Amino acid sequence: MKKKKALPSAYSALTKDARFEGTYEVFVPVPDRVKHHRVPLQFETQSSADAWIHSPEGVDAIAQILSQPAK
Repeated sequence: MKKKKALPSAYSALTKDARFEGTYEVFVPVPDRVKHHRVPLQFETQSSADAWIHSPEGVDAIAQILSQPAK
């Protein structure tokens, strides 16, 4: 039985931008792209970033990112 390789889900991580030190941002893995797509939002806590990922607004934003054609 072969395992199907699935795309990892979106995740949150501490921002590396010094201007927004101490905040979290959301990354979306995109097929056929080396770097993950960064959602242009900043969150105060990791739990608020994770909550946004599963909110209707976050689900729509992630679906829109994944539906964009590769450049």
